[in-house]
Amino acid sequence: MNFKNIDNGKDFDFGKTSAEYAKYRDIYPEELYKRIYELGAGHKNSSWLDIGTGTGVLPFNLYRHGANITGIDISSNQIEVAKSLAKEKGADNIRFIVSPAEATPFEDNSFDCITAAQCFWYLDRDKITSEIKRLIKPGGVFIKIYMSYTLDDEIAKKSHELVKKMNKNWTPGASGSKDIYNHPFENGSVDVFECKIPFTRESWHGRMLACRGTMASMDKKTLDNWSKKHTAMLSLYPETFEVKHKVYIASYRF
Repeated sequence: MNFKNIDNGKDFDFGKTSAEYAKYRDIYPEELYKRIYELGAGHKNSSWLDIGTGTGVLPFNLYRHGANITGIDISSNQIEVAKSLAKEKGADNIRFIVSPAEATPFEDNSFDCITAAQCFWYLDRDKITSEIKRLIKPGGVFIKIYMSYTLDDEIAKKSHELVKKMNKNWTPGASGSKDIYNHPFENGSVDVFECKIPFTRESWHGRMLACRGTMASMDKKTLDNWSKKHTAMLSLYPETFEVKHKVYIASYRF
């Protein structure tokens, strides 16, 4: 994938990160799940579509409430990992399908809730807006989510700077934080909160490894070099620590 306004048009592929994404990117705080559940995500017997689902992080954290969940992603690698995880967890109420978000195979008015986490700015805005309007039921809710570490956190700042030094085309954060206030529908509201998320050296390294600026876009030589430098940097810090994040939740009721 490549976009002129993201990473200066450099190719990236989250499919390369599927195993790491599943292992290390399930880091959303419980407060986020509480808030989106209150908005309508995951309610028993409701129909919920998660677009850009990746390895299914959102569905796997709310499926026990009993919603009928569909997760879609354009990456077949991500979907295969999600299907495997669903089988392991016995999550029979989740189906995962390879599909572009802008042209899904579903009927009109199919879903009570549609979510898009960490992905909306990658989509064709006109097409996805029309598709969400087509798919959502009257009274349904669309929720888009963005979460990022903050650069006033020392470890996050040093990790961020190392990726940027070795991948100068990487344009982190700007797309997501700007998009959250770029409302695609009328009557949108934004909920923002900060939190501290616990990590070990390994899990933080994995979280940074499974990002667009590293494994998804670096060549092997550069990635190996970054990994060595990042591991050495983390060795200067305690084995466990917390990283400050900011979470944005935009919601729209139809």
